Amino acid sequence: MVRTVSIGEADVLVIGLTSSDDGPAIAPADAFGDVLDAETRATLLTALTAVGAKGKGEELTRVPAPAGLGVDSVLAVGLGALDKIDAEQIRKSAGVAGRALSGVDTAVTTLSGLDLGAAAEGFYLGAYTFTPYKGKSAPKPEETPVKRVEFLVPDPGFGEEALFRAQAVAEAVATARDFVNTPPNDLFPAEFADRAAELAKAAGLQVEILDEQALADGGYGGILGVGKGSSRPPRLIRITYAGGDKKVALVGKGITFDTGGISIKPAQNMENMTSDMAGAAAVIATTLLAARLSLPVTVTATVPMAENMPSATAQRPGDVLTQYGGTTVEVLNTDAEGRLILADAMVRAGEDEPDYLIDVATLTGAQMVALGTRTPGIMGTEEFRDRVARLSQSVGENGWPMPLPAELRADLNSKIADLANVTNHRWGGMLSAGLFLKEFVTDGLQWAHVDIAGPSYNTGGPFGYTPKGGTGVPVRTLIATIEDIAAE
Repeated sequence: MVRTVSIGEADVLVIGLTSSDDGPAIAPADAFGDVLDAETRATLLTALTAVGAKGKGEELTRVPAPAGLGVDSVLAVGLGALDKIDAEQIRKSAGVAGRALSGVDTAVTTLSGLDLGAAAEGFYLGAYTFTPYKGKSAPKPEETPVKRVEFLVPDPGFGEEALFRAQAVAEAVATARDFVNTPPNDLFPAEFADRAAELAKAAGLQVEILDEQALADGGYGGILGVGKGSSRPPRLIRITYAGGDKKVALVGKGITFDTGGISIKPAQNMENMTSDMAGAAAVIATTLLAARLSLPVTVTATVPMAENMPSATAQRPGDVLTQYGGTTVEVLNTDAEGRLILADAMVRAGEDEPDYLIDVATLTGAQMVALGTRTPGIMGTEEFRDRVARLSQSVGENGWPMPLPAELRADLNSKIADLANVTNHRWGGMLSAGLFLKEFVTDGLQWAHVDIAGPSYNTGGPFGYTPKGGTGVPVRTLIATIEDIAAE
């Protein structure tokens, strides 16, 4: 909600602090002028400097409020050098401030004067918590997220559109985070599909769910092959927002838990495989977001869901699957299962004759080897790949374009089937996975494959507006791309 407020209506005032060789300075609220008088600014700056504040990016310093300001305390968050402040820095600084405001009832901030949308997005995402499974260790009142953040604006109508979009985007990211953070005993394929369908139907979207019998009848051999080792059968859900003539197909990997199957993973860190459905979570959340923003584009999410388990019924290394559409695949490694379910979904998505196809998956450990844990790898048709990467970088998710080297394709040849699901070496694993998926893309279709194996799940401490656990990457990349397509 945007409204004109007085600082005295809040408990904490959040301000920006810049850095320079001459020391820190209180950032100006450029959109509507200064809200602090010269004496108050000087008093605040003296107090902040006295306790060591430098104004470096995301640095936090909290001091008692000067007399007469009307709040209990002032939280200064570093923005770095004034001439280098951009929307992403404001998001990150707002994020750390939002997280630091735990237990606060109401905060008011001047960061809205720099970039209202970025500040709102950052505060919302930074204050995010996931606590449904907290029992005896439920957060204490002082550990609960800030209840309300007010943004100082010059008049009640200022920035309403920017704030609406920021809130809608942040809520979509939070939806994806919630899905990823839900433990796999409660988010198995049928339950995941039902929860997604409930959200979609509430938004007035078209929903289709294929159960295991419908998948068998339809010839979805990849999804069935991966899911056959689990007692909890697979699903395919399709959610459509019919917004316009241009059509975007989204496909997301929905492995609700990945043991590796018969090619079982090491026990250490296997619990993080609860996040192996992050691609599915992102495309579901993005489709809902496109509808909420009323974008003039038709968006269809085709989401395969399975649990990859070892059992007497699980597929074996050496099995051959017939994918949807008829391509046969020799399964050399059951832990390369994501590409098998994606292949089915991508062929089905192509039957809708979309203008663009984007698939999103926590696909390869090789993504993290190549690019680290915060940089998605983006492959596909070159023009669209570069476009998606550019947009990803513009919103702070920092996707990086990667090649699909032709010489690696021969390593996916099988001695008995059309394809093998892995190569016989470890080189270029992320790229080889992309080359595998390319075989299932309709000829001439603009396509991007986004590997988020690392960026979708933060196993370390929180940073910026990113919490520990599910991150919601790449919802903001996807919606920026769809908006860009809408603007063509």
